[in-house]
Amino acid sequence: MEKQKGPPVPTGVALRDVRRQLFEAADRILLRDGPSGLTSRAVTAEAGCAKGVLHKHFEDFDAFLADFVLDRVERLAPEAAALESRKGTGTVAGNVTTALAAVFGSVAVAIVALITFRDELRARLRDTLPAGVPVLTEAAEMLAAYLAAERDLGRLPAGAEVEVLAAMLIGTGHLLYADRTGQPPAEETVHRMVSSVLHSSSA
Repeated sequence: MEKQKGPPVPTGVALRDVRRQLFEAADRILLRDGPSGLTSRAVTAEAGCAKGVLHKHFEDFDAFLADFVLDRVERLAPEAAALESRKGTGTVAGNVTTALAAVFGSVAVAIVALITFRDELRARLRDTLPAGVPVLTEAAEMLAAYLAAERDLGRLPAGAEVEVLAAMLIGTGHLLYADRTGQPPAEETVHRMVSSVLHSSSA
């Protein structure tokens, strides 16, 4: 007797689900083992997928990694919206401290290490993100937009160079969070750094 086939799974839905599984597996491997542990075999094993699944959906492993990085860049959008919604409330230093914890408390630091680790990945990302370091560049743009809004509200000096301040905050924040194997910096440490950088705008 011929076996009855179930209803077809929409291709788009299936692909989104596979991408999510593989990307989340890559997150876990990066955070646990670092860039050197991130291989196609490790990703499929972590995701509980057959070995050929990744190459069925992506041209090669670097194509997978490029999509993975771009997906994580897009995940900054909710953080940007949350930060924008806090303008004019609380303190500027407190809001920035919360934003930095959200950015660097995620997989962002490990992704920067991954981009540095793989030459081919950097080359592929240049087609879509021609300038700066993915994730860090977008995070700096997010902070600059927020600081500009606070400057317009008079909560930062009128002459504050928000792009410079944002770059300083992201660069110094990255240094504070860079050791993925250790404990993240205390909130007070990050807040003190943020306050110092913001204070420089009024010097």
